[in-house]
Amino acid sequence: MEASLNTYRDEQPPLQAENFYRKHEKNSKLSGVKKDIEKLYEAVPQLVKVFKIKEKIGEGTFSSVYLATAQQQAGCEEKMALKHLIPTSHPLRIAAELQCLTIAGGQDNVMGVRYCFRKNDHVVIVMPYLEHESFLDILNSLSFEEVREYMFNLFKALRRIHHFGIVHRDVKPSNFLYNRQLKEYALVDFGLAQGTPDTKIELLRVVQSESQQEGSVHHSVQRSVFGERNFNIHSSTYQESPTIKLIKQSKVMDVASRKLATKKKIISTKAVNNGVAKKATNSCPAILTCDCYATDRVCSVCLSRRQQVAPRAGTPGFRAPEVLTKCPTQTTAIDMWSAGIIFLSLLSGRYPFYKASDDLTALAQIMTIRGSRETIQAAKTFGKSVLCTKEVPAQDLRTLCERLRGTNSSCAKSTSDMHTNSLYEPALAIETDKKVEFASQPLGEKIQHLKNNCHEGDNGLEIKITEKATDLKGWDRVPDEAYDLLDKLLDLNPATRITAKEALLHHFFKDIRQ
Repeated sequence: MEASLNTYRDEQPPLQAENFYRKHEKNSKLSGVKKDIEKLYEAVPQLVKVFKIKEKIGEGTFSSVYLATAQQQAGCEEKMALKHLIPTSHPLRIAAELQCLTIAGGQDNVMGVRYCFRKNDHVVIVMPYLEHESFLDILNSLSFEEVREYMFNLFKALRRIHHFGIVHRDVKPSNFLYNRQLKEYALVDFGLAQGTPDTKIELLRVVQSESQQEGSVHHSVQRSVFGERNFNIHSSTYQESPTIKLIKQSKVMDVASRKLATKKKIISTKAVNNGVAKKATNSCPAILTCDCYATDRVCSVCLSRRQQVAPRAGTPGFRAPEVLTKCPTQTTAIDMWSAGIIFLSLLSGRYPFYKASDDLTALAQIMTIRGSRETIQAAKTFGKSVLCTKEVPAQDLRTLCERLRGTNSSCAKSTSDMHTNSLYEPALAIETDKKVEFASQPLGEKIQHLKNNCHEGDNGLEIKITEKATDLKGWDRVPDEAYDLLDKLLDLNPATRITAKEALLHHFFKDIRQ
């Protein structure tokens, strides 16, 4: 077969050969999906009588999601999303996810569940199908009013689940479905959810209790995503790699410090336990002090330290400071931090805003925006000591977002000034990839494009600027309340971070119907 393909390629022009291979690859994928659907029918035969499975619309480490239709009594067909949880998923975790959907779901923008089918160790959760846009595709076309409505509806969903004592732990755009045309929203994927001490979801209490009993063995291997990725999205939004890497924390510090040292623009950080927690988690005597700080090696003292056991769920770029520093007590505030990162992306036009290969680099990136002194002070409130080799001031959020979006009043300044300004750098992230680069047009190019399209002559420039302003969709009139809310969402101290209920009452949403 391979020989025949090569022969055909040699006989065809390059474009035709490329189209041939694309078609061949597409047919292979369709064939694979068809086999997966057949296997699902075999594993859960009850589905055959109720659903006609059309296609696979999402695939993750622990589940696959399919689009299906169900025949209604009225004679019409209704689209459904079928989430097939693979047999290796923990039964208790599956039951807890179902309980979250049945108790908290179905209203206030939280995805509900219609049916659940089980055969042996195969489980299929049936949910309403919500076709939606990719966050990355629509980010720079959203009007300011659409962003305001988006955040309002996200807070409604978070208020709902937090009322039931559910901590989602993986709030991100791909888990908050948005149908722009219908203005419909749905928070999905509760596979990583945990309960607060007073949670109303009984099985979350059981899951948490078992997790604590399993201790470090349970937490040493973290699942990147439990549930679907790219839930009925046909676009390439950034996702965390499902590959699980087991790396000693001390070695992560070493790699991070070397990377940061070469760039000279990012702060080298090192998070260590504080006070009693430090003595409890160290296997070496307390009198021994580390002598490898800010160097390119790891000393025997650091190598002998045990890792602290703490939850570390979520997606890189959306983890709160208390998660990055392995704070054992994590509340609904971690969901609000993630919502703040989404809001930051919407206001700045950059997605993903943060991207780092490890937790220490992620913490350093947060410091470039929120300030090193503020981060160190906040860490003390939840029992952590953060050491930093350089003091970095906090950035003004309005200035940051407007410069990245290119809507500030000083955008007539020279291009060179803007590219050398440190405010432009954080959103590009360390080890940036093409998705970040092409998230929005560089500010310098926008300015040059505007200059090139300005006609010479009487009032030519004035007319063009007026036309440009009409295309800004409200981004030239972002109120101070927006950045005040963003500041409260990105509060480094989880104890004082704004709640979902408080966010909905914020002055930013004063004229939106509750």
